Amino acid sequence: MKVLVLSSLAWSLVNFRGRLLTDLRDAGHDVIACAPDDDPAVRARLAQMGVGFALTPMDRAGTNPLADLMTLARYVALMLRERPDVVIAYTQKPIVLGGIAARIARISRFHVLMSGLGYVFSDAAAGRRLLRWATCRAYRIAVARAATIFVFNGDDRREMIAHGIIGTSHYVVQVPGSGVDIEHFAARPLPEGRPTFLMIARLMRDKGIGEFVEAARLVRDHRTDARFQLVGRPEPANPTGIGDAEIARWVDAGLIEHIPETRDVRPYLAAAHVFVLPSYYREGLPRTLLEALASGRPVITTDLPGCREPVIPGVNGWLVPPRDAPALAATMLRTIADRGVLAAMARAARERAVTHYDVAKVNAQLLAIMHLDRPSPRPGAEIPVAAPALAAEG
Repeated sequence: MKVLVLSSLAWSLVNFRGRLLTDLRDAGHDVIACAPDDDPAVRARLAQMGVGFALTPMDRAGTNPLADLMTLARYVALMLRERPDVVIAYTQKPIVLGGIAARIARISRFHVLMSGLGYVFSDAAAGRRLLRWATCRAYRIAVARAATIFVFNGDDRREMIAHGIIGTSHYVVQVPGSGVDIEHFAARPLPEGRPTFLMIARLMRDKGIGEFVEAARLVRDHRTDARFQLVGRPEPANPTGIGDAEIARWVDAGLIEHIPETRDVRPYLAAAHVFVLPSYYREGLPRTLLEALASGRPVITTDLPGCREPVIPGVNGWLVPPRDAPALAATMLRTIADRGVLAAMARAARERAVTHYDVAKVNAQLLAIMHLDRPSPRPGAEIPVAAPALAAEG
């Protein structure tokens, strides 16, 4: 079969979905990956993987309806030209515009990877009712005929039903996120030296960046040797984005060390003792949490949908209330009080990643549910379609 995968960023194709693309190819399918930006390194990597690439320009964060209509037209043209048997989309605009395009192009097998509901469904957008209504309506049209909607936590299904995006008859399957490559993110011993807290995220306020910085200030009142590293790119165009100037002020004040976006986070995970993600963004299941667990790093994150799923409090990490820098600081101090306890939690973190979030297991589940775990059937053969149901997390 020919499988078209729609994304909103080229780098995510190899960083987040590379193993899925490879597994689809290894199952005997012709795979084409689509992104709005032309990244030469990504294009070369996809070619090495035996995966085709299609460039479809898109305003990722914009709300201009004319720009979105142009992207929709490009998607329709791409599907009519390539005639894929299956379309898989992840992140908001590829799902919405890709789903509508698939209906126009009469592509019957459209699968959705709902990796999180995002800003519109977070507390930060609570007052933007018209935007939320429009987004819900667009989602509803896009996924009306989706063969499968994959969610990363049970809360997302309930939220989508509550907002009228889907009905109870939609085939919704909960899976353990996008998984993590437990060989690429191998367990690393905890480092010696100063206690180091690491946060990797897009630099947006609802990712909890401000709480991380304020917690760093509070912790420093008790542990002047503690280090706080923030890895991520500024998001000035995002509604809750943080710009370079504010980051520079925090760095100049000695509160954090800022590392610009990197394509290999493993050295930073290896140098850290604890991974922190105080997000109150409407997450699906953050990949960074899984990468930290696989690397053998206990995590501190918020007790919210998506973030809390991989954490067993007191075993492989801790949960804190959202928007609560003092609680976050107190938990940070608690984690570094006893290195023996921290080491035991590091081992539990790795075990959790191996048993629950191994990307090989996750992708096997995805491909089986989408009926893509085997080569293309003979011409004219019937494709089995799953009956409507909610599958529990595997």
